[in-house]
Amino acid sequence: MDFLDYGIIFLAKYLGYILLAVFIFLYLKNRRKDFLIIPLLSALISRFVFTEIIRFFYFRPRPFVEQGISPLIEHASTASFPSGHAAFYFALSAGVYRYNKKAGFWFFGASLIIGLARMFAGLHYFTDILGGLLIGLLSYFLVRYFSKKKQDRFHALPQ
Repeated sequence: MDFLDYGIIFLAKYLGYILLAVFIFLYLKNRRKDFLIIPLLSALISRFVFTEIIRFFYFRPRPFVEQGISPLIEHASTASFPSGHAAFYFALSAGVYRYNKKAGFWFFGASLIIGLARMFAGLHYFTDILGGLLIGLLSYFLVRYFSKKKQDRFHALPQ
């Protein structure tokens, strides 16, 4: 393995942990409960609900399986579409962007880098990343919409 391979592995496997640490730091800095709950809930729903439902009905083999190559990161030959990592981190990015535009811009950039690195590592196709991005954004907007509706209904109750 050369230096480029190690860089791709780092970005594909560990950059997400850095994003989560920065997310927690941003939460601790401003202590807004909705900043924590809405982005995190949307990220979890996008990854563990929407992504898994799609994978249940549509199985797309990972590139390393179809092309008979060794991926840079060891991975089971599960479905590749949509990318669960992309869905999770793009949903999180949308939530961060809502409260902090500058940090959100960097989160979106890092999420794209994670997705591309996982593509170069042989784990995903570009359309897997794009599908994850769309699912992540959709999840964020759905969670935000329903939380706002619930909040409006709560404030409409007689005091």
